[in-house]
Amino acid sequence: MAIFRPSLDRQPDREPSVAGPPASNTPAFDLEAYVARSRAVDLSAIPWDEIPRHPLSTETIRTLRYMQDIESHTIIYLRSLLATRAIDDPDVATFLSCWLYEETFHGIALARFLEAAGHPVGPRFRPRGREPLSQRIEAVATAMVSKAWPDFCAVHMTWGAINELTTLTGYRRLVAVAHHPVLLERIIIDESRHFFFYYRQAEIRLQRPVVARTARFLVDRFWAPVGSGVQPREELGFMARYLFSGAEGRAAARKVDDTIRRLPGFASVQLLEAWMNANVTESVSATGAQPGARLGTPYGGHHDHGYH
Repeated sequence: MAIFRPSLDRQPDREPSVAGPPASNTPAFDLEAYVARSRAVDLSAIPWDEIPRHPLSTETIRTLRYMQDIESHTIIYLRSLLATRAIDDPDVATFLSCWLYEETFHGIALARFLEAAGHPVGPRFRPRGREPLSQRIEAVATAMVSKAWPDFCAVHMTWGAINELTTLTGYRRLVAVAHHPVLLERIIIDESRHFFFYYRQAEIRLQRPVVARTARFLVDRFWAPVGSGVQPREELGFMARYLFSGAEGRAAARKVDDTIRRLPGFASVQLLEAWMNANVTESVSATGAQPGARLGTPYGGHHDHGYH
């Protein structure tokens, strides 16, 4: 998410380009270099006293609260992954360790930002340790799929690529619509690296057609946007409408889908834009449609869950 400036006493790391996915002949993700650069957001470099001088809209505050909660929920996502084959792969396990560290500090930084802006994060509506039955069943089902399918990491990496790219795009859209001068570019850089790792891993692991077909089936049947099942449906719908409505928002959603469609076996996959069509209504100002009109016909089958 992008709500602060990077440290002024050092140059920020170069942000990987995500205009398109890494080409198949692109060098492999440099895990050793990533681990060496991995660190928490530098809270001391953020000009906290400037934040209250630039008021935030109600919509931006609500979106930031959603994003902060999802970033802070990463440890719960990891808990589910610890029961799968993901941790048996040394590279994946190493990456996940840094991923958790960085995502946790994203949540801390966003909470600090909201507090500085005069909108502190209050008690959560449900303690993280008290997951609903549906999520507990889902975790068990995920572990069972992993145990039965040796190529489980292929769908995990694909799922991660979808969700990291959606998150990264959401942060960039927030920058575009919020117009706040104190921005967390450090978080955008982190999310770019996360996406790059997941995408390159997915690209490699989906080369076998039978693996790609299985992963595609699971994504088609069960994928839903980041935060589904963690935050109430109305909050997810609000955030999606705020960030991805209108011509620019819809183009951003379409770009996410087009990028994932370059993965082996995913050329016709329907993801963010189709989910928006089925689940989000836009205002008259965004589309010219009548209030309450849906963006498209229902797109079925997505359950409430997601790896971030």
